[in-house]
Amino acid sequence: MAGIVYFSNIDEIIQLHQKTIEVSGGGTTGIINLNSLLAALEHIQNDLYYPTFEQKLAHLFFVANKGHCFNDGNKRIAISIGSMFLLKNGYLVAARAFLVRMEAISYHVAAGRISKELLLELITSVIYEPDFSEELKLKLIDCITN
Repeated sequence: MAGIVYFSNIDEIIQLHQKTIEVSGGGTTGIINLNSLLAALEHIQNDLYYPTFEQKLAHLFFVANKGHCFNDGNKRIAISIGSMFLLKNGYLVAARAFLVRMEAISYHVAAGRISKELLLELITSVIYEPDFSEELKLKLIDCITN
């Protein structure tokens, strides 16, 4: 997909993580293992794996959230990475909405209640719609309560 601006390297993510922990509070900024995040950064640049911007963002969020790359702040860094990826690509309004609307979502992704497929639907909605549709809200309620 032409024109997408990606993270320059893993150091950019590490700095974003440090700043996220500094601003939001939390434990240490230590790294556990960045291999899954490094792979995700590479894979989203391949349109054969992830052809749409939304799929790229969903994959990056999912891996950052579930990959346990850092000692603390994995759910928060997933939100920060997602918002920064949106900003880098000109989605200014969506980046703000992403910060607000993805907080509860990140918790349920980490807990295994929200699948990657549903996450893609949610992220697409956050980018393009002012609120989740009734159908999407029902899917979300169903996966959270069951």
